[in-house]
Amino acid sequence: MTKRHAVRRTVLGLRLPAIVVGGVAVLAIAAIVPAVGVPLASPSIVATRGAPGSPIGEASDVAAGELVRPDRRAALGLADGLVPEGVTILDAEYPAVAKLDPALLGAVRSAAADARSNGVVLVVDSGWRSEAYQEQLFREAVEEYGSASKASRWVARPGESAHEAGAAIDVGPASAAAWLRRHGAPYGLCQIYRNEPWHFELRTDAVEHGCPPLYADASQDPRTQH
Repeated sequence: MTKRHAVRRTVLGLRLPAIVVGGVAVLAIAAIVPAVGVPLASPSIVATRGAPGSPIGEASDVAAGELVRPDRRAALGLADGLVPEGVTILDAEYPAVAKLDPALLGAVRSAAADARSNGVVLVVDSGWRSEAYQEQLFREAVEEYGSASKASRWVARPGESAHEAGAAIDVGPASAAAWLRRHGAPYGLCQIYRNEPWHFELRTDAVEHGCPPLYADASQDPRTQH
């Protein structure tokens, strides 16, 4: 569920979360060690309020100019589920794809093949994630929105995300996600959260009965409620 509160950018070919501050995407660069083999320094990120009318502007209680300490950034890479630009569901060399639940992986591959025949290419924006990756995303969401309760509308707490179980996939670009929303049910692929049009999970009953009603956001999902 990373798209829900962040824009993705690329560093050394890896997709990284970037906090949107004041309408501007700012990279939250972690020290990248795996496949690239070149560690990057982890800079401080300045958190400010979002633009009026934006989700950040409405929800964030973080004081303008507050510094996020760089020592709180984990060193993450491919092994944690980050993906380079343009990864597809066929690119099994990436853990984000390879560690997806086999049934979900098969369903997305079938859908992607049919989508491609219609000129639509499904890109994996996020698939399986490590707990460390999910923890960092949630921590950044808390810093961005100002509280854990507000952050949980956009990012599940560590241990509660379907991504950690390999049971969810975020699809891009927007046109591909739109195609999957229209045509995903016969494959058992359903959008789950109204505020996340890119997030899909496997619901096998959808093949015969259609996708279930949407939750408003992740905080309304019984799996994440305490």
